[in-house]
Amino acid sequence: MADVTFTVDGKKLTAPAGTLLIDACKNAGIEIPAFCYYPNLSVQAACRMCVVRIEKMPKLQTACTTPVTEGMVVATETDEVKQARKGTIELLLGNHPLDCPVCDAGGECELQDMTFKYGAAESKYVEIKQHREEQQWSPVVYFDRPRCILCYRCVTVCGQGMDVWALGIQNRGVGAVIAPNGQDHLNCEECGMCIDLCPVGALTSGTYRYKTRPWEMNHVATICTHCGDGCKTTLGVRSVNDGVEIIRGDNRDKSGMNGDFLCNKGRYAFDFANRTDRLTKPLIRQPDGKFAEVSWDRALDFAAKKLREIREARGAESIGVIGSNRTTNEEAYLLQKFARTVLGTNNIDHHRTADYVSFAAALAGKAGRTASLRDTATAPAILLLGNNPTEQHPALAWNLRSNVRLHRARIYVANHEEIKLRRQAKAFVKIPQDGYASLVQYLAGNDGAIAGNDSTAAFRDAIRKEESLLIVFGSEYRGRDIQSLVEFGLGLPNSKFAALGDYVNSHGAADMGLLPDLLPGYVPVNNPAQFAEEYGSVLPQAEGLNLLQMFDAAERGNLAALYVVGSNPVSRYGVDPASLNNTFLVVQDMFMTETAARANVIFPAANLYEKAGTVTNTYGDIQLVKKAADKSGVRTDFELIVRLADRMGADPKKLVPFGRGSHADMGQSRGVHSGEADRHAVWLAANHLEPKLSPFDPFAAFDEIQRLVPSYNVSRLELMTGTDQQEKLDLVQIQPAATRRDLVLPAEDTLFTSGTLGRFSDMLKAVVESHTTPNPAETAAD
Repeated sequence: MADVTFTVDGKKLTAPAGTLLIDACKNAGIEIPAFCYYPNLSVQAACRMCVVRIEKMPKLQTACTTPVTEGMVVATETDEVKQARKGTIELLLGNHPLDCPVCDAGGECELQDMTFKYGAAESKYVEIKQHREEQQWSPVVYFDRPRCILCYRCVTVCGQGMDVWALGIQNRGVGAVIAPNGQDHLNCEECGMCIDLCPVGALTSGTYRYKTRPWEMNHVATICTHCGDGCKTTLGVRSVNDGVEIIRGDNRDKSGMNGDFLCNKGRYAFDFANRTDRLTKPLIRQPDGKFAEVSWDRALDFAAKKLREIREARGAESIGVIGSNRTTNEEAYLLQKFARTVLGTNNIDHHRTADYVSFAAALAGKAGRTASLRDTATAPAILLLGNNPTEQHPALAWNLRSNVRLHRARIYVANHEEIKLRRQAKAFVKIPQDGYASLVQYLAGNDGAIAGNDSTAAFRDAIRKEESLLIVFGSEYRGRDIQSLVEFGLGLPNSKFAALGDYVNSHGAADMGLLPDLLPGYVPVNNPAQFAEEYGSVLPQAEGLNLLQMFDAAERGNLAALYVVGSNPVSRYGVDPASLNNTFLVVQDMFMTETAARANVIFPAANLYEKAGTVTNTYGDIQLVKKAADKSGVRTDFELIVRLADRMGADPKKLVPFGRGSHADMGQSRGVHSGEADRHAVWLAANHLEPKLSPFDPFAAFDEIQRLVPSYNVSRLELMTGTDQQEKLDLVQIQPAATRRDLVLPAEDTLFTSGTLGRFSDMLKAVVESHTTPNPAETAAD
């Protein structure tokens, strides 16, 4: 629409015609208070706090319902307006309990802020306030009816935003009350959006209520450790006797790709970090089979000595390494470098949840074809093939619903199940579970690929008519099927792609070379190129054992040692624990998992909330991880790898490029040949970066990653300020072998599960229990 000019408080402003006055003022830095209004949700006009005086209009007008027009003159803070707002607050306080000292919203309450601003310090009512007992609607949602001001934000976001409709209005007039859909409990997705949007303390969190005050916490924005969307979560933390514990998770700053959305895992499932049964001391298995707590020095020396002896006696090919999809990029990179340069083996792998290798190969050399999570919120048309985003990628599901509602996006869904997002789809096609490859052939024009009908033909025609299409596909597509899908998509105008995998850094783990046949950046191990020069050692060039082959070798007695970092393959892959009886097993983990229980040495490790670095979500968005919490007795995986390498006799400076080195050699110490300049120092200087001074600084490894992995050469300034950066997959140049095994094992998590980690979240277990065997609430809903 054309822009219009109008005046607010004497200031001339310009905005597109039709823009709501409250939005136009907000964009210009003029605050108009409101309780019921919330961006990107439908207008309620229920609270009357946003009233303003508009010239030539007889009454005060609500800014949340009034569009700007040419020549409009508005006053937002006249005495008349202030008195009207004060009167509104007095009405709201008529039954509102004055329990600010104990209310969880104290210090963050919008009603409290407005009371202070407009001075409604007394009430004209003399009647006794009505009181109702607090109600527990679910393990994570509590409702205090007297605090509710009936703004309807919770009802609106649950219905329009989440498409759940678990909250509604019961009764009318003065008897109106917010009520759950299960009469005395909620039957919903437990996202907690209603709590975050509540302007007062009516809706509170089961993980946070009555524990602390906002000003007693530090608030750290980092990345959620659960699914592959990589949402930003703001963790409220405070100091305790054994470190720093997490009290609350939310995203009210809206600074991440997920905006203000968080699912229940990002909002509540941080409690695993605070569990009392976490491993906090190194353990060594004794001759009697029991674990004994030992010092860090003894544990590291013991593990290093055994690994060194096995390497020298039985060869590097008798050692395996398994990485994690929940560690940082820097830790994954360092682990593969440790495996290849210190242990001398390519026997390295991780739990693969999507075939990112084939995806990178299909898009090699094709710039601008990968889609970020942000793109899913604005794309005019989306083709969703496989997966169930509502359960496995909640932020993606939120973006798609919002895109349809706000931008009238067209979603085309093909799935073997009738997933929830079909309700927003322009067209839905149900296909057999093994019919995804055939569907692509059909879309490409092969009428005989599937048993088509008028519905599938219309589905295909609609897709092919789109002028811009974002293709999102699940782990149902692998290997050659991904290549075929990309070839089909490239035949359409303005197409982009996104591959869906599980867990916070599955994509990053693949990018960083936690694979037996590929180095970081998908460089083949038999042609190491710059890595051979950089690492300064003879890299093994024979393809190593993958994860399944390692356990087969262990069962045959050919795998003498296995180093497992942040993974639980015994449980995930159903491995017979007895197959590891003759394998020296070193495990780094937070808990005594099924894999850790078979270990000879266990190192207690930190989780993602207790470390710094970067991660790459399933869309290829690289994001900064900040350390929020801490636990006495644990160490980061990065530090443990460096210390283990040091105890094995490796030079930490060759493993991690830290320090300025000796000035006497003119910076030649890192060169392969005498007289060669220090490439790393030159790169740092060219990019205006300082050398890192600690071998445990993960960003020393990130410096090397950016220098050696072209797809990660993104803006350091933007990344360090918290802005996500899209990986440049077009710079990857690979041709994977035709016989390559993808070994993809989808996690198949739901909204309330998160692999092994989810089993250690009491809150997730409570939610699962409440949904399988709902218990009546202690206090019934009104």
